[in-house]
Amino acid sequence: MGYRNLSISLPDELVTLVELVQAREHRSRSEVMREALRLYFERRGLIEDPLPGELEAIDEARAEIARGDTVTLEEARRELGLEAE
Repeated sequence: MGYRNLSISLPDELVTLVELVQAREHRSRSEVMREALRLYFERRGLIEDPLPGELEAIDEARAEIARGDTVTLEEARRELGLEAE
């Protein structure tokens, strides 16, 4: 992934908040702004990056499937006491 420079104008209050986060987290303003934009786009459904825990669960599920450690929907419903009437 390449980077491009982008100039933006922000109200003083937002600049103050960016600098506050920058100082607390020992990060650059660019890092703070990149994360803020990424979160903005995620909330709008434009980016869907799985969380680390979700990635681990996906890998574990794939390994279980590869080993044949699966149950049918009917078996799961029966085990949970959710049998169709």
